[in-house]
Amino acid sequence: MRARAGFLIALVLAAVVACKARHPNAPVLVYTGTGTSPNDVIAIVNLLARDQIDHDTATAAELNAMEPAALRHRRLIIVPGGNFIEMGGALTPATTAKVRAAVHDGVHYLGICAGGFLAGRIDGHHSFDLTNGVQFPFYAASRQGIRKAAVPIAWPGHPTLEHYWEDGPQLTGWGAAVATYPDGTPAVVEGGVGKGWVVLAGVHPEAPDDWRTGMTFRTPASEDQAFAVTLIRAALDRTSLRPR
Repeated sequence: MRARAGFLIALVLAAVVACKARHPNAPVLVYTGTGTSPNDVIAIVNLLARDQIDHDTATAAELNAMEPAALRHRRLIIVPGGNFIEMGGALTPATTAKVRAAVHDGVHYLGICAGGFLAGRIDGHHSFDLTNGVQFPFYAASRQGIRKAAVPIAWPGHPTLEHYWEDGPQLTGWGAAVATYPDGTPAVVEGGVGKGWVVLAGVHPEAPDDWRTGMTFRTPASEDQAFAVTLIRAALDRTSLRPR
């Protein structure tokens, strides 16, 4: 039943993307290609719309065909959660190199969960490798057989928030830690890549209430989503989230 529901959501999302008007001048480009989670794409697009951030979307075929100059015209690329192996596999080596070059030239990047994995190096698979070869492992909960959980994330100077986590990375080895998992490893990092600014998150602050079924959270989804918008704005405007 869940597989069928996911298939139906994917069909609805594909129809929405196919029918929407293109916005080539929109500052934000959301990747919606093969391997991305339709639910996560919808969650991110809903937040962008709610916060009145002009955005466009691109499938794998569209990103593969996009001219480098058109990509460099954007201010921010958002890559959501999903299956990072499938996501990378749908992109050509020329496209991953094109995205990497665009970030070096000043386009910013926000990677959430799988989008964070894809920002690093992935042995034997296509990735953007914005991290100079650093490869991210899964957060330690994965080694305990946990696939999803409410995980408290500490952001110095701010209240601890419990975020939805599902097979996400811990982001040791690249950038500066913004927020950390309970074991002290980075859950959110930021850093410069050439002229671009990169923000990576191993959790899903954008997750709506209906993702939380059967789980207990002490933080309302609205507070987590406010943090998601903070990440989007920080990536868009090249703003550091670390305490000053």
